[in-house]
Amino acid sequence: MKLGFILTLACTSAIFLAAASASRAYVTTSNWLWVLLSLSLYVVGNLVMLRLMREGGLGLAISISSIAQLVLVNLIAFGFFGEKLNPAQMGGVALGMVAMVLMLWPNTGSA
Repeated sequence: MKLGFILTLACTSAIFLAAASASRAYVTTSNWLWVLLSLSLYVVGNLVMLRLMREGGLGLAISISSIAQLVLVNLIAFGFFGEKLNPAQMGGVALGMVAMVLMLWPNTGSA
C-alpha cells in the first residue's frame, strides 16, 4: 500500500466523519446550516474519493473507506453522542476491522 493512498484515505475519512457529525448535529438542533455543511463536506469527500479510486481501484478504495468510516463514526457516536451498539452489532464492527486489515495486508505472493 502506498503512503499517498493511506494519507488520502485518512483525509477522506476525516472529511466524511465531519460530514456525519454535521448530519448528527442537525438531528439534534434542526438548524438547516448543519445540513448545508454536511452536504458540502460529502461533495468534497466524494471528490477526494475519486483520487483514491484512481490509485487503488474502485473495490479497494470504497471498501477500505467504508470500513474506516464505520469504525471511526462509531467511536464518535459513542464518545460524543452517547449512542450504544448491542453485542451483535459490535461483532459486526469487529469483523469489519478484520476485513480492513486483510485488505491492507501486504501482497507478497505472485499471481
